[in-house]
Amino acid sequence: MARLLCVLSGLPWPEAPLRAVRSLADSGGLCSKARNGDAGPLTKCEPSLAKSDWQKKLTPEQYHVTREKGTEPPFSGMYLNNKESGMYHCVCCDSPLFSSEKKYCSGTGWPSFTEAHGTSGSDESNSGILRCLDTSLGSARTEVVCKQCEAHLGHVFPDGPGPTGQRFCINSVALKFKPSKH
Repeated sequence: MARLLCVLSGLPWPEAPLRAVRSLADSGGLCSKARNGDAGPLTKCEPSLAKSDWQKKLTPEQYHVTREKGTEPPFSGMYLNNKESGMYHCVCCDSPLFSSEKKYCSGTGWPSFTEAHGTSGSDESNSGILRCLDTSLGSARTEVVCKQCEAHLGHVFPDGPGPTGQRFCINSVALKFKPSKH
C-alpha cells in the first residue's frame, strides 16, 4: 500500500508514506489534537530518524513499543508504581508529555494519567501528544503518539476518574522520568 502511494504521488519511497500520513492528518482524517475533533497539522521540530538509527538509539523493547506500536506486558513497567514528583518525557525525543500530578493508579497494569501536560480543559494543542485512530484489533481505539517524533505511547480511554473522565494508558518504556528539583 505504501509503495502504491509512492507510485501515485511520484515521491521517492522513504518520503511518500510520511507525506501521505501528514496529508491525512492535515485533513483531519488520521489524527486529532483534541477531544472535539479539532484536527491540526502534525508538527515536528526535527526529521524522524531512519529505522536503523532508532534501533541504535533505543533498547529492543523501547523500539518495539515506540516505533512498531507494541505494548509492554501489564504490571511490568518501571513507572507503574512511581510516586515521585516530576515530568514524564518521551524516551525517543525527550518532549515533556505527562506530569506526575496527573498520574493515578488505575489498576490496569500501566501508568495512567488523567490528561497530557500542557492541556487546558479539552484543548490539547499545547500538549506534546496527538490522538490517532487505531483499528488494529478490529475495533476503534484512540492511540496516543508523541507530537514531536510520532512515537507510539499507548492509548486513551473514556473510563478514567473525574474531572476529565480520561485514562491515558501509557507504556513505561515509552517514557523517561525526570524528578522535580526541590
